Amino acid sequence: MVSITVNGTEYPLDVTEDMPLLWAIRDVIGLTGTKFGCGIAQCGACTVHVDGKPVRSCLYPVGALGDKKVTTIEAIGRSEAGARVQAAWLDKEVVQCGYCQSGQIMSATALLQRNPAPTDADIDQAMAGNICRCGTYVRIRAAIHAAAGTERQG
Repeated sequence: MVSITVNGTEYPLDVTEDMPLLWAIRDVIGLTGTKFGCGIAQCGACTVHVDGKPVRSCLYPVGALGDKKVTTIEAIGRSEAGARVQAAWLDKEVVQCGYCQSGQIMSATALLQRNPAPTDADIDQAMAGNICRCGTYVRIRAAIHAAAGTERQG
C-alpha cells in the first residue's frame, strides 16, 4: 500500500512501490491527461511536477515520492504561471495533434515558476527534453514568451 498526493488529493493505492508514477496516475487514479510516450524518459510526454519540479513520470517510482506532492496537467491551471501558459497555448494556437502538449505545458510552467522572464536560450534549454513530432517548437517558444510577458512586438 502506497499513499500519494496528486493535485491536492491524497490517494491510498494498492500498488507496489516500484510502479511508475505515470501508471498510478493514469490507470489507478484515472487522470489521463498525462501521456505515455517513449517509456524511457526521453520524450517528455509524461511530465508532471513533483514538489514543483518537472519529472518524467514514466520512470519515477511511486515509492520514491514519500510526502512529496504531485501536480498533473489536470490541475496546473490552478497556479498563476500554469493558467498563463495554458491561455498562451490557446492564443498562439500551439497544438496540432496535441499528444505531447500536456508534457510541454508542464515543462513550460515549471520554467516560468523558476524564471519568470526567460530568454530564448533559457526556453530552449528547459524544453529540450520535450519532443513534438508535429514540430510546433516556434509556437511553443512564442507561447512561453507570451505567458512571461516577454513577447517581442512588431
